[in-house]
Amino acid sequence: MLSAQLSAFGRPEEVVELVATPEPGDPGPGEVIVEAEFCPINPADLLMLEGDYGSTRPPLPLIPGGEGVGRVVRLGGGIVHLKLGDRVLLPGPGTWRARCRVSAKVLFALPSTADARQLSMLRVNPPTAWLMLRAFVAPAPGQWVIQNAANSGVGHCLVRLARDIGLKTLNVVRRPELVEPLRAFGADVVLVDGPDLVERVRATIGGGRLPLAIDAVGGSATQRLARCIDEGGTVVNYGMQGGEPCSVDSRDTVFRDISLRGFWLRRWLLSTPPEQVAVLYRELAAKVAAGSLAVEIEADYPISRIREALAHAARGGRSGKILLSFDE
Repeated sequence: MLSAQLSAFGRPEEVVELVATPEPGDPGPGEVIVEAEFCPINPADLLMLEGDYGSTRPPLPLIPGGEGVGRVVRLGGGIVHLKLGDRVLLPGPGTWRARCRVSAKVLFALPSTADARQLSMLRVNPPTAWLMLRAFVAPAPGQWVIQNAANSGVGHCLVRLARDIGLKTLNVVRRPELVEPLRAFGADVVLVDGPDLVERVRATIGGGRLPLAIDAVGGSATQRLARCIDEGGTVVNYGMQGGEPCSVDSRDTVFRDISLRGFWLRRWLLSTPPEQVAVLYRELAAKVAAGSLAVEIEADYPISRIREALAHAARGGRSGKILLSFDE
């Protein structure tokens, strides 16, 4: 079967190879064989391929990929909660391969009516947005939340999920051409980043409450968000798209009591009981099936063109996710 393989860190489109790997074999008791359908290429995937994700580099060689969706094609004995043909989330890491053998206890059937491409992006971006909205500041209907990188996958999810709990979104982007598409997607307010961001934000919301900022950029962009939020507010950082460490002035941390927190979904997944994780994913999957939760997709590539897909995903100016498809 076909699998992507990383043997050395570097430019993603140069270091990833497409190789023939052994089939996963027969499923044992409590195991299933899942055939992949779609996998997204996330910013974290690109950073991992470059050797810049996390505090340590993983051992090589490895099969990349943090999430995806597929169908159950073979069942081992003793499985009652899944059947052949059920669509399930691919367990990561290592999703960029045609088939895998998985313990059935970590899987659950996804809604059959939901779009497979949207479900392939369910594991990472939607729970990241959902948890950042709820885990740091208690959401109150009518309040505002501000985010940068609002055109990203997490940004799209946050727009929709904030609306579901009665929050209004201030969405910061770096290019003017992203404003109208985000407004059409449902964003309440879209602003182009700049040194006068705080003045424009305050003019927009008047006396409205703004206790929470979501930062994916780092560097001085973190500082601008910190200046926008209320005294005693919280900035939650989950990425470093700008390539610089987060910066928050002591005038904000000391005199305005602004907090800077970090969020990493993997830590939450490892520390949360599996049944609680499954409850969240089922709730989010139902939103995907209902059409209320979606991420823009720019293109999908067959796994045979993975280097083209990686080059596309690494380009600036995209309007949506890049997916890999697995039709050998």
